[in-house]
Amino acid sequence: MKLSSVTNARLAGGGDRVVWGVGLFALGGFADRVGLTEALSGAVPPRGERAPVHDRGAVLVHALLMLAGGGEACTDIEHLRAQRELFGDVASDSTLYRTLTGLGEGGAAALLGAAAAVRELLWADRDRSAPLVVDVDSTLVEVRSENKAGAAPHYKGGFGFHPMVCSTADGEPLWIKQRPGNAAANDIADHLEVIDAAVATLPEPDAVGRREGDDDSLVERPLVVRIDAAGCSPRLAAALRDRNIGYAVSARSAPGVQAAIRGGRGDPDRWHNAPKRPAQRKRRGAQVTDLADLSGWPGRTRLIVRREPRHPGAQRSLFPSENFRYWGFLTDQPRSAVQLDRLMRSHADVENAVCRLNHSGLTRMPFTDWHANSAWAAMCIIGLAPLGWFQNACLDGALRRAAPKRLRWELWHLPALVCRTARRVLLRLPEQHPGAKALLAIAHPR
Repeated sequence: MKLSSVTNARLAGGGDRVVWGVGLFALGGFADRVGLTEALSGAVPPRGERAPVHDRGAVLVHALLMLAGGGEACTDIEHLRAQRELFGDVASDSTLYRTLTGLGEGGAAALLGAAAAVRELLWADRDRSAPLVVDVDSTLVEVRSENKAGAAPHYKGGFGFHPMVCSTADGEPLWIKQRPGNAAANDIADHLEVIDAAVATLPEPDAVGRREGDDDSLVERPLVVRIDAAGCSPRLAAALRDRNIGYAVSARSAPGVQAAIRGGRGDPDRWHNAPKRPAQRKRRGAQVTDLADLSGWPGRTRLIVRREPRHPGAQRSLFPSENFRYWGFLTDQPRSAVQLDRLMRSHADVENAVCRLNHSGLTRMPFTDWHANSAWAAMCIIGLAPLGWFQNACLDGALRRAAPKRLRWELWHLPALVCRTARRVLLRLPEQHPGAKALLAIAHPR
């Protein structure tokens, strides 16, 4: 029997009434309805005396659809131009290039501010009874050209950029700061700049009282920032305290930390069994304790330490031990050690947010100009925001939690048969496809 990797179907001509990208069409319609297109249009004022042929808001939304579909450069916008039945008159790659390079200094902030105006509306009905948790992390973007402004060698031996990202605990990105490759991961000024900018994009009930020196009576909802060991600095903690922002930062191995562990490791009554995340079953051998208030840190700062039996390949420990691996963090939050351990361990989810950004265009900085690449990074952030809004509002099941790659395979690139009637154009989908079922449920809700 002859092996075959495909069916015995045959190719034939005459399918000129078939289009692809129906999922992107639905995503673009969602962006229009929530006001993102108009917001981006207002963020990019026209240059010159005459109005542009292509509204810049529509150009940028088409760019977001291109990134959602897997695009990595301005030239990929041409794939949308081939689907006039779905996306209308799409601008050329040259127009997109001029739009992004023409933003100049402050263009990235203007784009992120436009997305914040839409977020204000979409978060209006959210439950605010629990604290809002945001994560800060940096990532490395490798480039192959020495002609890109700001590209530099980084601490891992590569060459490129080192942007810093702030996102919510559920993965919605809020802000990105473009940084050269040789920027330090533990730069306190950069952390504060990113946190201040991200908080400013939050809706008013979440952002009020967060400026330096504000009275804590203005705060309507607690806010907690989680940072890895790059943010382990009493100066950063004090600055966050001045902004009425709580913190949870991974601890570094230091004499004070080791002394606290040494003093508490021999007292079994201080250690509590830690539940496994996300289920509440006890994780075998893992224990948590609240050890000490460290000198030099703001008042009420606590050192929460977790220990687990050592296993082959375990990462470096805060404390030298033959039997356990110790890991800890510093926080000013008032909950129990077990609850705070669960909160801080969830900081690892920020890697998923960074991964989604990398799969949505961040790994390519297509311009030589610094401000244009900053705008490109901002577009990657903005592109993920409506994607998450769309998933939460319109999808359910596995697609509601799906990563960008899965969405491309199952939803964004869906084909459809174009059928024209006297009044409108209909797009007929393969009804048995899971992505088609989701789109049909959106178009015809019960």
